[in-house]
Amino acid sequence: MKKGLFVVIFLLVSSLTFAQKKSKKDYLVTLKTTYGTMHMVLFDDTPLHKENFIRLVKKKFYDSLMFHRVIDGFMIQGGDPNSRKAKPGEMLGNGGGDMERIPFEFKPNHVHRKGALAAARDNNPEKKSSACQFYIVQGKKLTDDELTTVAGRNKMNYTNQQRVDYLGMGGTPRLDNNYTVFGEVIDNLNVIDTIAAQPRDKADRPLKDVKMSMTVKKMKKKKIMKRYGYKYQ
Repeated sequence: MKKGLFVVIFLLVSSLTFAQKKSKKDYLVTLKTTYGTMHMVLFDDTPLHKENFIRLVKKKFYDSLMFHRVIDGFMIQGGDPNSRKAKPGEMLGNGGGDMERIPFEFKPNHVHRKGALAAARDNNPEKKSSACQFYIVQGKKLTDDELTTVAGRNKMNYTNQQRVDYLGMGGTPRLDNNYTVFGEVIDNLNVIDTIAAQPRDKADRPLKDVKMSMTVKKMKKKKIMKRYGYKYQ
């Protein structure tokens, strides 16, 4: 059996087991950065991405990596393993290419509103995701006409709540149906703004390194909802 096929099958079986174990608990990811801490939840209906991300966090894969690409009004991107010991000015963004990519799992109920956690990818036609690089959406607020135009282009039929979110919170709807959104930040969205606003070079790498570390633990969903005001769909 080819290595790539084996990895995909392994992730699929693991994710199905993961999804079947429905309980009153969920995984809470704590993301610490140079400019503050955020908490994230991952979606059950993107099981391959959820399982893969939790596995990497548990392995401490992301510790000491950096947000190597930040664009104010767009997003902050990290997860390149080459960023761990990168020299100042070193070009980043290609790390992790030797890891097996994750199949496309975009779901129309998870869009690129502000705070969305999504998987980076190259231009492969299957829209498969990087196994390790991710981005968190900042985006901009849209007008109703702008969102309608983007919806037609991306073949999206936004719900009333999604339209309210895009118009009120902001986001990057042009990425919908093209990249997998597999989680979201549930507090301290201002940390995204701070990181996105950092001075950067021509490759959008911050001039001052923005480091990260992550931990994950299971917590009762009621506790997550009460502590962070989060509502499960």
